[in-house]
Amino acid sequence: MNFSSKLIEEAVNAFASLPSIGKKTALRLVLHLINQDKEVTGQFAEAIVKMREHIKHCEICHNISDLAVCEICSDARRDRSVVCVVEGIRDVMAIEDTSQFRGLYHVLGGVISPIEGIGPSDLYIDALMQRIQKGEIKEVIMAISPTIEGDTTIFYLSKKLKDMKVKVSTIARGVSFGGELEYADELTLGRSIVARVPYRINE
Repeated sequence: MNFSSKLIEEAVNAFASLPSIGKKTALRLVLHLINQDKEVTGQFAEAIVKMREHIKHCEICHNISDLAVCEICSDARRDRSVVCVVEGIRDVMAIEDTSQFRGLYHVLGGVISPIEGIGPSDLYIDALMQRIQKGEIKEVIMAISPTIEGDTTIFYLSKKLKDMKVKVSTIARGVSFGGELEYADELTLGRSIVARVPYRINE
């Protein structure tokens, strides 16, 4: 792709470095911004810089937040006896979009994957155990993508929780095996949360 401007080329390369954005899409976005008022492009750039500088991770559940404690954890109307354990931030958004869950969350920050060198110590598992040990949590829902790595993570967590006085359940298999939770449609995901089943360890 030939560029008449080095500035445009640099901007296209910056956009193209984002997930699922190819060079043609990146060029289309850059040309769109060029045709906008400088004030509009300034606000766009400022929003990204401001987000990157000030975004936080909730000190309780590790979801993204503007404050030290996210809006979900600080919401007194949420059921504090139920915690939904998810792989990542986008899973929280997907479940919230279903409007079927009113408990709290715990974001692991990934799943156990020996092939990728990700072990239990690389995830927020200890933080989850500390939350449960406080005694307020009565049920832990494993809402982790139904993949081999996801099932390995659920099994590991369930073993850790075995001697704790909490109910461990998993979302119903309305989400197909090998699928990513964040890509499930809202109806299917919502039903999977509502129709959750007890998790049994096969040792």
